[in-house]
Amino acid sequence: MTPEPNFPSSSSSFGVTVHAVGRPDVPPCPMPGRFRTDIAYFKSAPPGVARPPEGEFIFDQASVKEWLESGVLLLVSPLDAAHATEVEITEDQERFIRWLHDYTIERVRMS
Repeated sequence: MTPEPNFPSSSSSFGVTVHAVGRPDVPPCPMPGRFRTDIAYFKSAPPGVARPPEGEFIFDQASVKEWLESGVLLLVSPLDAAHATEVEITEDQERFIRWLHDYTIERVRMS
């Protein structure tokens, strides 16, 4: 049995809700409004997977596991692809990644 997600009790600090596409059994994941831009750091569709419809995002479970284990993201500048920077994930981002991992979610949309 998958554990219930550990969401803070106050919903007033959340601006978006992330939903698992095609998974009505999975509770949504409330996130702060800034996550509308943060989510771009986590997109990780495996090679050969078709681009999702507008507003949906795909995640590779191997990347999800790596982010959980390392606690960092590898950001590559669009101006300098030869140099990447490791950035520590925030508590909110970690909660999102754990949600992806615990429910084996590969596709999401936000509302």
